[in-house]
Amino acid sequence: RGRHGWLLSVRPGVRVGVDVGSVRVGVAACDPDGMLATPVETVHRGTRDLDRLADIVAERAAIEVVVGLPLSLSGHEGPAASAARGFARELAHRVAPCPVRLVDERLSTVAATRGMRERGISARHSRRAVDQAAAVVILQSALDAERASGRPPGEIVRVGPVHHKRLNRGLVSGRSDQPHAGHALQAGHGVAQ
Repeated sequence: RGRHGWLLSVRPGVRVGVDVGSVRVGVAACDPDGMLATPVETVHRGTRDLDRLADIVAERAAIEVVVGLPLSLSGHEGPAASAARGFARELAHRVAPCPVRLVDERLSTVAATRGMRERGISARHSRRAVDQAAAVVILQSALDAERASGRPPGEIVRVGPVHHKRLNRGLVSGRSDQPHAGHALQAGHGVAQ
């Protein structure tokens, strides 16, 4: 509900939700009205994970991708959040011009596991289902936040110039005269692939 008590709307269009893990990536999507998030699949991390996610975004004609940012309970970013930011930047390059947003996902896996347990599903026996359920929690929370505020949730991932790894000299840059272009990456100006 907005300031005056009425329910605000969500921009129409399918969104894809992503829960980034070190081994697997849980994926969810919502309906074209942006009402309900549902599980899609679990993608194994590796050389083709970004390709598969880009395929899912294209297949569903998504208007944006929502990636969970695992902040600590105090709101600080640790190693997992840094890894999720890096993954989101790489994904943003891959799915451009479709925007990618980072949203706070604190306790999404806990909520997903609890929900599965309440339905009699053992999380221990179905880690893939937990990853998808966590992606559903992330995406549904983002949809609900937009509906409540009238604004897109989280923060947009900025897509800077694309940098390519040059195998012949191990340089990270599109130009051979910049042997230290990797420093630009640390400042958030691009992503090494």
